[in-house]
Amino acid sequence: MKSYPFRYAFEVPACKKVRVLISTDCKNEADDQFALVHALMTPKFRIQGIIAAHFGRPDSMQLSFDEINRVLEIMDMTGAVPVLHGAEQALAADGETVLPEGAASIIREARSDDPAPLYVLAWGPLTDVALAVRQAPEIAGKVNLIWIGGAAWPQGGPEYNLHNDIASANIVMKSAMPVQMITSPGFRRSFVSLAELEYKVLPCGLIGAYLFRQLVAHNEAVAPNYTASSGEGWCLGDSPSIGLLLNPHRHYCETQPAPLFSEDMRYIHDQNNRPIRIYQEIDARFLLEDFFAKLALNYGKSTL
Repeated sequence: MKSYPFRYAFEVPACKKVRVLISTDCKNEADDQFALVHALMTPKFRIQGIIAAHFGRPDSMQLSFDEINRVLEIMDMTGAVPVLHGAEQALAADGETVLPEGAASIIREARSDDPAPLYVLAWGPLTDVALAVRQAPEIAGKVNLIWIGGAAWPQGGPEYNLHNDIASANIVMKSAMPVQMITSPGFRRSFVSLAELEYKVLPCGLIGAYLFRQLVAHNEAVAPNYTASSGEGWCLGDSPSIGLLLNPHRHYCETQPAPLFSEDMRYIHDQNNRPIRIYQEIDARFLLEDFFAKLALNYGKSTL
């Protein structure tokens, strides 16, 4: 089995390491897998668990769960980190009677005596985060959320991750939880060409081949109906959350009172909520080069 955490010729000072829980709708399309591999290879992160998130279909959480395990298996990391079932669907109006493993893990980590900061990286809907903070409101100040979600600020509008559970997003926005929200203009900056991925990812072992080929297959499958696809590139839209933890991007964001979201996903301003950070831009060069370097160091030809 591949050793975890991954080792490099440099050490991350212990005081700089952070605890991380990842919530991913991993089988929704083709970019979560890239972000997952990147996070697992990042020595700053102490990954405490990976939560499978739903994405609208009745069986979608289980599809995400299976895909997470598939990625770990290809990386030769089966069992290296906990994989947890998340909520099976968006927040129900009448509440949840059973707390999913994912939400329970957020509460457990937030209540831990471990002094390392706790971050939740959410690459899909906020259902498990909302369930956790609704069940245990006192944990909100102990969980730092980085969410890939929300449309362009300050108007808002349709955005996929928000669409899959607007009610949960509103619960989180009304809580005391520190939030960094990477909106669609920000996460779309991590666009790559298929040629670059063939050159830099495909040669990197079994996992590089899997990442490249599943993205190409998805690109071909959705091409007739997906106008956002250029046909020769893809947005690695979940990876910017990793970039914020490696490079705080403080000059890229604005701090505003947390909004709420209307049913048509527009921002509702003038809320008496605590401030959050809103990102409309990220350093894509730094982020992507870090991923390509770590992939080559760990799975490149010389390491096979």
